[in-house]
Amino acid sequence: MPKLVGIPFFNATEKGAKEAGAELGVEVVYDGPTKNDVQLQAQMIETWIAKGFDAIAVAPNDPDAIAPVLEKARKRGIKVIAWDADAQQGARDFFVNQCTSTSVAQALMDVMAEGAGQEAKYIIMTGSLTAANQNIWMAEMEKYRQIKYPNMTNLSETPKVSEESAELATQVTADSLKAYPDLQGIFAITSVALPGAAEAIRKAGVADKVFLTGLTTPNDMKQYIADGTVKKFVLWNPVDLGYLAVQVAVASAKGDLAPGASTFNAGRLGERSILNGDEVILGDPIVFTKENIGQYDF
Repeated sequence: MPKLVGIPFFNATEKGAKEAGAELGVEVVYDGPTKNDVQLQAQMIETWIAKGFDAIAVAPNDPDAIAPVLEKARKRGIKVIAWDADAQQGARDFFVNQCTSTSVAQALMDVMAEGAGQEAKYIIMTGSLTAANQNIWMAEMEKYRQIKYPNMTNLSETPKVSEESAELATQVTADSLKAYPDLQGIFAITSVALPGAAEAIRKAGVADKVFLTGLTTPNDMKQYIADGTVKKFVLWNPVDLGYLAVQVAVASAKGDLAPGASTFNAGRLGERSILNGDEVILGDPIVFTKENIGQYDF
């Protein structure tokens, strides 16, 4: 279960999930709500519990609100995997994380410092105020900024919110350009928010004044990279993330992977590290530029 269906990032993770299912000879059902609504996620998981799935892997929209239904699943003997974003630790068996939160945060801040300068004034746009992964990234970004780039300034302590809508991200960006006349940088840290923000930067013709970066899929950004609206952005391989989530779910359900392990052999991905015995790490973030973006198709 992704946070929501129908957006390119989670379409790519579905491709990897189905690939792993075929490789392992298991049935993979990939479904989720059409908007980032944790209550809709919980309702669907109730149905999955009743169907008696062996494992449920979910990218939670809210780690706390989804915890009760995940705990119910575990009491029924279903293995529960959080992926993309974590759930409460006691509500899942493993968390499949794309990269360490520190590595994502540092990559984003380094790209901004390079593009907008080490005294840049910036804002951050997130998907929702309850998205655990994005909240952790923002906290790590601030810690790293204080140490590495103390002269950079976040102009809004409360992040802007896109609600995983490209149209809203475009509007929020346009409004922010007016509200912050000294704005030099924007982080859009969801796969929907970054292309939405890029559209606003392009329409306003301010790509040379406001440096935009964040997290999204390369196929969504090729046009904006090509015309210079965006110079660099960050992500990982979402196909591999979906693949790894199913590999971990199946191994957990079969009893081949138990909490406390330090490594996991994940099919074509090879050996992956496990932090703290229950957090499986896909790898390091990728920085996409005009020079390398053509190498990727997701």
